[in-house]
Amino acid sequence: MAKKSKKMTEMLSKVDRTKAYELDEAIKLIKEVASAKFDETVEIHARLGVDGRHADQQVRGAVVLPHGTGKTKKVLVIAKGDKVQEATDAGADYVGAEDMIEKIQKENWFDFDVIVATPDMMGLLGRLGKLLGPKGLMPNPKSGTVTFDVGRAIEEIKAGKVEYRLDKNNIVHVSVGKISFEDHQLKENIKVLMDTLTKAKPSSSKGTYYRNLTLSSTMGPGIKLSTIKF
Repeated sequence: MAKKSKKMTEMLSKVDRTKAYELDEAIKLIKEVASAKFDETVEIHARLGVDGRHADQQVRGAVVLPHGTGKTKKVLVIAKGDKVQEATDAGADYVGAEDMIEKIQKENWFDFDVIVATPDMMGLLGRLGKLLGPKGLMPNPKSGTVTFDVGRAIEEIKAGKVEYRLDKNNIVHVSVGKISFEDHQLKENIKVLMDTLTKAKPSSSKGTYYRNLTLSSTMGPGIKLSTIKF
């Protein structure tokens, strides 16, 4: 086992691993233990009381955070006709159809964070399933990335829209801002996300929904959150 650095040991000593912190206290603590020389990303990790192996217990969607994530996402739009101009006007970083699909396929090109596609283009995009799927880049109607309203989709993504989905361990991992954010900005982003996750609870899910909540930064230790108020 790798030996912990002095800095990491000091950081860990400030976090009580047996305690479930209230949100305000956790936000202050995560800033206190952040020590990287860059602006670390803050994330929520929520282990849910669902079984993602069942279609009726999937939790997936998207939400626009009021203060964004602190990162500007590059958007690729797959569309044709008048939707090309609409995407360009809305601020898409790349727009195309077969040419972009071929670029991804032949050049292994991934200089983008999100793909927005019109429904009529999904047949072509489907052939890239094995490339896009594992990276979480395949457009999906539930996340609002398969739509004819490409202008609105781009504006929401640029404004701070984040996607959430279960991993194989029934955990949702979502970026909610940066260490440099004001405390109230992180708190408001987290509350909007948690409200959204609560509303997304499948009707077939029984028992405790939030099994475990953790707040963490890129290089910092995980801080357990109290689930009572969520």
